[in-house]
Amino acid sequence: MQFPDHFPLPLALALIALLGYLVGRISKASTVNEADRARREVRRAKAVAKELEIIAENVRKNLATHHLNVAKFKDRVSELGSQAKEAAWQDLCKEAEQILKPTLRLAEQIAQAYDEIRQQTNHLMTFTEVRTDPLTRVSNRRGLDDSLESMFALMDRYEQYFSLAIFDIDHFKQVNDKKGHLHGDRTLQAVARILDGATRDTDILARYGGEEFVIVMPHTTLENACLFAERVRTTVESSLGLTVSGGVAMALDGDNAQSLLSRADAALYSGKAAGRNRIYRHTGTEIEPISQHAAPVETAC
Repeated sequence: MQFPDHFPLPLALALIALLGYLVGRISKASTVNEADRARREVRRAKAVAKELEIIAENVRKNLATHHLNVAKFKDRVSELGSQAKEAAWQDLCKEAEQILKPTLRLAEQIAQAYDEIRQQTNHLMTFTEVRTDPLTRVSNRRGLDDSLESMFALMDRYEQYFSLAIFDIDHFKQVNDKKGHLHGDRTLQAVARILDGATRDTDILARYGGEEFVIVMPHTTLENACLFAERVRTTVESSLGLTVSGGVAMALDGDNAQSLLSRADAALYSGKAAGRNRIYRHTGTEIEPISQHAAPVETAC
């Protein structure tokens, strides 16, 4: 594989690794379940490749502008090499300052590109066996922890906001007790498929434990996350004939993975306490219902 001149080496290596990953994973798709999983991985990989392409293009444009400015500056230095005029040298110093500012911004952009590549790599790694729940074939708790670590790093450095939602299957114990654990396992798989079908390619879906699932949504406000969660709730109810409750929270300054999950979890259990089959959200200061099924509705999303 050949890349154009000045193509950043880390991006080239990331793309090569991406292709190798796809070849290795798709070759293992020998059953219907594995084929479904492979299609999901390809969809995720395409989204990652698109993100990498955008990163590479932004860096390429900024590098081109930077190289042009440096070339002009070198020409000016050559012109002034034989001159001793004070005013000319002062002008040169001003030009140097003008180049320095975008250079510093470019360095920050490159650092951000590295972080984003690492995040996209984590997205792909959520499908490796060690990060995959064996029953539902979505991410497990370890995959979720890795994803949240990357999301908080990007938020702290570049103010990239995100939200998450926790969903819990209502009365799941009764499903196991009345219909057996095999039926319960199939129920978990069915809910996982609906959640996976509802998410964007850049979202992270994980089985949080038992009958709970978490969806991490990059670049998503609390209001939009609430709309998504309500849509998921109604889809599960209409498709499977069972209900889920949900809790939604947006990452705020000072949050970490534990505090964010705790706030979403508190919102979830408020929905459970209010009668189940509803979505609540944690605003950072209070918990409130977001669905018309919850009364009274203090603030709708």
